[in-house]
Amino acid sequence: MDRRTFLLAGAGALGAGFTLRGAPAIAAGAKKYDKGASDTEIRLGQTIPYSGAGSVYGAVGLAQAAYFDDLNEKGGVNGRKIKFISLDDAYSPPKTMEATRRLVEQEEVLGLFGSLGTATQASVQKYLNSKKIPQLLLNAGAPRWNDPKHFPWTTPGLPLYNIEAAILANYTAKVKPGAKVAALYQNDEFGRDYFRLFKDALGNRGTIVADAHYDLTDPTVDSQMLKLAQSGADVFYNCASGKFASLAIRKAHELKWNVLQLLISTSNATSILNAAGKEAIQGIVSPQYVKDIGGKRWAQDPGVVAWQELRARRLPNITPDNNTAFLGYGVAVLMHKVLERCGDELTHENLLRQATNLKGMTTPALLPGISYAITPEDYSPFNELIMGAYKGDEWDLADKPTSAAG
Repeated sequence: MDRRTFLLAGAGALGAGFTLRGAPAIAAGAKKYDKGASDTEIRLGQTIPYSGAGSVYGAVGLAQAAYFDDLNEKGGVNGRKIKFISLDDAYSPPKTMEATRRLVEQEEVLGLFGSLGTATQASVQKYLNSKKIPQLLLNAGAPRWNDPKHFPWTTPGLPLYNIEAAILANYTAKVKPGAKVAALYQNDEFGRDYFRLFKDALGNRGTIVADAHYDLTDPTVDSQMLKLAQSGADVFYNCASGKFASLAIRKAHELKWNVLQLLISTSNATSILNAAGKEAIQGIVSPQYVKDIGGKRWAQDPGVVAWQELRARRLPNITPDNNTAFLGYGVAVLMHKVLERCGDELTHENLLRQATNLKGMTTPALLPGISYAITPEDYSPFNELIMGAYKGDEWDLADKPTSAAG
């Protein structure tokens, strides 16, 4: 298995744009450590696809490594260096299990954070919870991750699909009463969840007239898109991921299928949209929670400026408009603050405690009006999102966030 290991150190200075409201006090008193922490080091792990079908999301891990590496030169998180061990799992559950066991049993990490994928992370959820190893801020949004009663050591980091599906369904019912919807989804738990939850939320306010799925091994989605375009639908619900989202958008444009297009938030990154082509993405509607660094609106935002300066120095091969990497940077800032709040009590239990008290916290990547909502009783990261429509060169955003309740 390919391995990317980053020896990094945290610093006292937070990323620009980070705010905190009502956080629990930092633990004080005698030092207390579990495996993975000491007077000089904190060991964190991650699995992410640097290769394979999901490799576009490898930018998340690279951005987080760069952030921690930058902190390395500024003194440390409460005086301790961070050893961040990010392993490639190629978006394959067997490889995820292999890598996760290595992180826990050989590297003896204090916790994992920012690991990616529904099927991949589901394959190790029971293992990590049985060992009481924190599995934090997953790059996944399936409702299953919000289960503090049965899986208290696992927290999601993306908008939950049921929240997002309800927001999209409410929008559809409002702008297209009696909508006829055609949907494309990935043939795994990720895709099936997104499709099912949207269908349930839409209810009798519209009709699913056609649906099609693809497998990660498929070379294209041309045949699926032709079927959907011929269905008579007036709404295209695109819950594909990565390159398949790009392929679907491009094919809809080639087919001159000019209907309302809904795109899930995990696929609205600039890199995915650019691959589809500027003309093809005009008018697409998608829920937003991250600043779009591909446009001009946020060019002078302090958080964006700080990221672009870091990216230019440490990640010159990452393009300036890569929102996926920017989101990863924001989560690294959040994880830094969580570790800072742990103080000298660097135990699995306290790490979880601090990571499940995030209500009201923001990062440089989040849009104004959006903040984390995670509490010990409810692990949902975000309960509101901002609807946006792509026009010209950037997203035209609604004036205020909207919740699943409408």
